[in-house]
Order: sequence, then C-alpha cells, then structure tokens
Amino acid sequence: MNIFGVVYPQTEFGSDPYAIRDYAQTAEGLGYSYILAYDHVLGANPDRPGGFRGPYTYQDSFFEPFTLFSYLAGITEKIGFTTSIIILPQRQTALVAKQAATLDILSHGRLRLGVGLGWNKVEYEALDENFHNRGRRIEEQVEILRLLWTKPLVTYRGRWHNIPDAGLNPLPIQQPIPIWFGGHAEPVLRRVARIGDGWMPTYRSAEEAKKSLAKLDRFLQEEYRDPSSVGIEARLPYGEGNPVVWQTQVDEWKAMRATHFSINTMSCGFYTPNEHIDAIKTFANSFGLG
Repeated sequence: MNIFGVVYPQTEFGSDPYAIRDYAQTAEGLGYSYILAYDHVLGANPDRPGGFRGPYTYQDSFFEPFTLFSYLAGITEKIGFTTSIIILPQRQTALVAKQAATLDILSHGRLRLGVGLGWNKVEYEALDENFHNRGRRIEEQVEILRLLWTKPLVTYRGRWHNIPDAGLNPLPIQQPIPIWFGGHAEPVLRRVARIGDGWMPTYRSAEEAKKSLAKLDRFLQEEYRDPSSVGIEARLPYGEGNPVVWQTQVDEWKAMRATHFSINTMSCGFYTPNEHIDAIKTFANSFGLG
C-alpha cells in the first residue's frame, strides 16, 4: 500500500490562517495520509559580519511545526502530521518530549516525529546550544524522549542530561511516538539502523539514494534488524506536473523499499496558496487517492 503525504509549502504559502486551514482540510479530503513540515526557528542575515551560507535566510517564512500542527489537529480528523525534520539538538529534550506528547494527544495519535542535526550554526548559537557535539547528543536525546513518553517517572543521568525522578503528564497516545531520522551521512544511516523507526532522505530520485540505501541495508543487517521494519520516506518533486514522471518516480522508489511518498510543490513557480492547493489536487487525482 502506498502512503502519500504533502510537504507543507512553508516558504511560499504565506501566513493567512484560513488559507492554511483550507490547505490542510483539502489535503485530508483528497485522501493524503499526512502533512509534512520543515523546522527552522530563526533565519540569519546573509549580510551579517562573517557572512552566511545556506538555503534559507531571515526572508524565508517558517511556522513552528508543533504549533502549526496543533492548530491543524483541531480542524482535521484523520490526516497525520510529520516533522521533517525537527532540529533536535538545538532544542531542550524534555520540552520537545512535552510538546510532542501534547500534540500526539490533541491529534489522537497522528504524530510522526522526524528529527535531525541541522546545518545552521547561527540558529544553534541563538538558541544557546552546542553545534559541534550535536551528533553525539542526539542519540541521548532520543533515548530520553522514549523514556519520557512511556514511563510515568524517569530517573536518568547521562552525559548531557539529568532527570531527577520526574515525568510527563499526560503521556502520549503512541508509546512511544515513532522517531524517524533525516540526513544522508554515514553516522545518520548507522543511527537509523540502531535506533530509528524510519529514514527521511531528501534525494530527488531513487537512483541518487541507491548507494546510501545499500549502506543502510548493511547497517541494519549488522544490527540484526529486518529492513522491512524500517520505513523510508521518498520526497517527490512536483516538477512540471507530469503524472507519467510521478509514476516512474514512485515505481523506482518502491523498488528501493520506500514506504511513504511526499509530494513537494515548492520551487515550481507557484505564487498563491490556491496554486499549491490545485497542485496537490492534480497529484491526488493522478494516483486515485481518496
């Protein structure tokens, strides 16, 4: 069974809450399984002292995913919510656990938490977190998230965290909430193999992902895990809106064991919310969703 979702077009959609409502309710009505949203807390000024290089700046619009999804949870009934990705090491772990648990409850268990390391040093600095040890910290963070989501009380003393016999209340519906990892580097693939429920690459094609998928399979074998137990999210560019191209992409990704397919309508020259809404309608009709 193909599981299709939409990438919420953060940087191109604008801030009208009614248009956001219409987008979410349309996606649900069309039969999409989830809405996926990116995470950036701050955008840097590229003209700052020392410069700045990255795909997003202070001029790019981003809603905070937990807040966005809490709004959407109240105006939808069944569509899921996926973060891709929450930049976990620049956030306080216990607070993320609380936010995710709250959203999971308010959405009746519709959350899938994608996490990753991020690339923006400016964000880390502004949020008072260490950019340079983020890879080592994230595994401890994931361990703590799962403990807090499944136990009423947690006593934990690790390298970076100390929880002195405390817990969340209420606990989430999903125990634990699924955690998927974003990123392409070998340490990420090893992390997916050891502790991940799924992998969220951002390759534009299955062919580009082929070598990384082979590595992931090898790492899963080393961890004695069944590859079919680990989900794979394929990102599908809307492109020129050609259903033949989309079907080819889906077939190629399915051959690589992809389980989820997210249609991305950004960077297609759409300038209004309605254009993005029309695009997800076109894609849904092409695949007979709903």
